[in-house]
Order: sequence, then structure tokens, then C-alpha cells
Amino acid sequence: MDQSQNKYIGQLLDDRYELLEVIGSGGMSVVYKALDYRLNRYVAIKMLREEIFSDPELKAQFQAEAQAVAMLSHPNIVAVYDVSHSLTMEYIVMELIEGVTLKQYINGKGRLSTAETLFFASQIAKALQHAHEHGIVHRDIKPQNIMIDRDGVAKVADFGIAALEHENGGGRSDTAIGSVHYLAPEQAKGLEADARSDLYSLGVVLYEMLTGTLPYEGNTTEEVALKHISGLAPSPRTIVPEIPEKLDALTMKAMCSDLKDRYQSAEELIHDLESFRRAAQPGATVRLDPEQQAQQELEETRPAVRERNRFLGVGKDLTDEQYARRKKRARRVSFFTGMFAVALVALGLFTFLWNYMLKDIFSVAERMEVPDFTKQEYETVINSDEYGDFHFTVVYDMDPNVAEGVIISQKPEPGKSMMKVPEGIRVELTVSSGIVMTEVPYVVNWEATEATNALTEAGFIVQTEVQASREITKDYIIATEPEAGQTLAAGSNVKLIISGGPELRTVKAPDVTGLTESAAIIRIESQGLTLGTIYHETNEAAAGTVFRQSTAAGTDIAEFSKIYLWVSTGPAETVPPEAPAP
Repeated sequence: MDQSQNKYIGQLLDDRYELLEVIGSGGMSVVYKALDYRLNRYVAIKMLREEIFSDPELKAQFQAEAQAVAMLSHPNIVAVYDVSHSLTMEYIVMELIEGVTLKQYINGKGRLSTAETLFFASQIAKALQHAHEHGIVHRDIKPQNIMIDRDGVAKVADFGIAALEHENGGGRSDTAIGSVHYLAPEQAKGLEADARSDLYSLGVVLYEMLTGTLPYEGNTTEEVALKHISGLAPSPRTIVPEIPEKLDALTMKAMCSDLKDRYQSAEELIHDLESFRRAAQPGATVRLDPEQQAQQELEETRPAVRERNRFLGVGKDLTDEQYARRKKRARRVSFFTGMFAVALVALGLFTFLWNYMLKDIFSVAERMEVPDFTKQEYETVINSDEYGDFHFTVVYDMDPNVAEGVIISQKPEPGKSMMKVPEGIRVELTVSSGIVMTEVPYVVNWEATEATNALTEAGFIVQTEVQASREITKDYIIATEPEAGQTLAAGSNVKLIISGGPELRTVKAPDVTGLTESAAIIRIESQGLTLGTIYHETNEAAAGTVFRQSTAAGTDIAEFSKIYLWVSTGPAETVPPEAPAP
């Protein structure tokens, strides 16, 4: 993990949200778990990355996400509680979902049953219907962006590249946007994306839930995109023959490469999903009120009764008194029939809830402690019969101090008590990829953001320093330390020397002594200066407060200069003197 993400942990935003830990990160933002002191609840805070804060286009894109999701309020969309804009940071406060992504759920089960697929697909479609009704196209529907909470509710997240349909340009882009395996053909061509593009992506998610595989694979993103455009995916039933034909056809219609043959609205897709579900579960039909049903049945059968009576010579038409008695009897029969049907539906619903939700709650679950897998060989752990009760997932991290293939860390932590489940206790292992040697790329005279991205993609940790330069344009790279062409271990630090223009303006060093560490950082950066190293030492000052700074307050210094801080860990513990011997 980029250590720069951790520097905000413990910081209090807007005197309300305390950042507790990093729970996710992407190209534009980092997501933190936080505590809202005002409402005493945990939330998720999505913060724009520092390195792209100065990029107007990306900053506008992040603000567009905030604008988009703030318009939405739906049980199947991750809720947004607050949005903050300032000179130093941008963040969105969202509902914290305790659960897994749909991708993790699919990977854990291999593929989903028809009932589970319908259950999740209907919820996602309803979320999209709500977004589309507000003119918002998600443009990146994929299982990784669908959260499943502990109650089994699906919630659509990450509107990071969402577009408002009524804006100029709508969803048009010069390049394909979204994840290529779920990309609609029109997006792959760089054309405008609309609500039907989201439905195509949902069709791919349906396909993956039903089969456990993706419809299109390839060695490059271009190859996968071309396959989407061709529209020649094998039907789900060719992979899993027991998939119902109607559900197979529904999925292929959602994934149709031709826009006019695809579902035209989320409402239309929801209708077909519900129709299939009702057909597959005939007991789950909507019934009339018992009195209405009795009346309807009697009226429908009366002509047949009359004809039967004539044929058998039983008599002529029923008298009004006979008809009234028959009507009353039919009402009673229909009432009890309706009650019986309702009981059957309730029993079926209870059975479903018991199997998928309640059984784990009321059953006495067997628990076990998670062993310590760290410092062991990854291959040894996953192939050991001793760990058959676990389901492992792996992420790789470069660590020059740990041999390749050795486990660096794990989630959950060792010793944690977990409930045993049939699919295995899920454990994420972080495995060392060893030392990867990489050349420092040549980025002199590159724009700072482009140079930062190039070094990051090469696997380096980027540090920056601003210097005055008459030869190099402001915000462009003067040099790198080490120089381009030198070979370093991936994960090493590379410093970018950035031009501040012919002359750096002079600013006054602020007085940050007595402030908390996080408040001091904000004060320094708001003055156009750079934070240097922070040293933690014992001192009489309160723990966590700054008691010394490298540049005296009020001193005139060039902007972007570094200021080093000394933060107190509290007074040194004093040992009371021993009592004199008698």
C-alpha cells in the first residue's frame, strides 16, 4: 500500500469525521473507514488522491460523481451522506457497506443458482432504473462495483465515471470508458453511452452469475473490445445446460450488440425478470380478495352449472335463494382456499429465508481460530490438507525484504475466531512478488502529472521537490533522482524535481507549534509549502502536538520549501525513587 494513504489516518475532517483505516483505493481516490462523531456511526469516505488534486479535469470528474450520486436515493444504491470541497481536499461521505463485492461472491461460489441470479439481477436493474430516471448513466456496471451487504441486499457503487445524459456530450468519449470485460459495444467504439449501455453491462454480469465465466476473453483489451462489438458470445446454456431457456434468451437479449434489439429500458428488463420468476414459481401469484375471487369464480362457472343441470335433468336454472346459498358457500370455499394458498406462499418464503439467511443466525455455528499464515510459502499453504476449512484469495505486493512467494500479511488477522461455513472461511493473503528491478524512465520536460503516472506505473514511489528554473516551464520536470536509466527495485523512491517557474514567490512560514499533527500539515500545505519528515519524540507538550518546527514562524521562505516537524509522544515516564533502607 502507498504509505501516503496512511498519513490521513487519525485525522478529523471538518471536526466531524475521524479517518480510521484504508479500506480501498482506485486510480482517482482512496476510500477510508471513518467514524461520524456527530451521528455516532461508521461511514465510508472517498477522498480524491493528492497527486491528481491539481488536475482540473480529474477534479471535475470527481465532483461530477458527487453531483451524480447525491441526486440518487434508492435501497439498492450506496447512499451519499455528505460532500466536501476545500482548497486542500475533496471527499464524499457514503454509506459503509459491511459485506463483499458481487465479484467476490461469484468467485467464492463458482457460479450462482437461478434463484440467486434473479435475486441479485432484479435489485441491480431496479437501481439502474432509478438512476436512469434521474438522467444518470453509470457506464461501469460490473460485479466489482456491486456490494452485497450482510442482509443479502445488492447495492450499486462507484459512480466515478457516471454521466448525466442531458449534459452536452452525454456519455461520448474519445476512448472507451469502463472495464473492458463488461463494456457495451458502442462504448468500445468510443460512441455515446446511454441507459441501454448499462443494461448490456448488466447482461454480462447476468452471464457471469449463471456460468461463472465471462462471455469474452482475450490477451489484450483491444481483442476483448472487438469481441464485444462482434456479439458472438456462446449462449449460457452451451456452458451450463441446466440454465432455463427463457433465462438464457433474456441474458442474450440484454447482451445484444445491436442497440435496437437490446432491452430499451431497465423497466422492460425488470418486467421480463419478474415474469420469468413468477413462471418458475407458480405459487407466487397475486390473488384477488377472497370475496372478489368467490364472486368471479361463481359468475364464471354459473353457465356451465346450468348446462350440466339441463343435461342431467336435475332441474332448470337455480332459484335466487339457491343461487345466494351457492354464492355464500363458494365465498367460504374460496376464502379458505385463498388462506391455504397464502400459507403455502408463506411456507415457501420461510423456506427460502431459512436456507439463505436465517439458518446461519439460529444454528449453533462451529467456530475456529484463524492460523498465522505469514512467513509461510503461499503454495505450501493453499495445497495443505490441514487448511481445508479455508478459501484463499491472493493479492501480490512488491516487498524487497520478503522472498518471492512468501506470505507478507493476511485478512482476517491470526487468532481471530471465525464461523465455519460450507464454502470455507475466506482469507485474503498478501504474497510477496519479490524484488523486481526496473529502469527509471526518462521524464525530463514532461508535465508533472504525466511524469508521476509514468513512474507509478513503473512501480516506483514518487516524491516531489519544487525548484526555480528559467529553462524549464513551470510544472514540468527538471530532473529525477536517481537519473533516468538507472535500475532500481520496484517500490523504491524516485524524486521528481519540478519547475516552479523562473522565480518562486516568497511566503511566510506559519506557526504550527501547539497544533495537532494533522492540523499542522493542513496549515503548512495551505501556505503553499511542503511537509518534510515528521519526527516523534518525548516532550512535555501534550501527546500528538507539534513542539518544534524546522523553520521559525514568520520567516520568509520560497514556496514549496519543506518544513520538518517534531511531534510529542508525551512526557517521559518518571520512575519514583526507592525508599531508603531502614
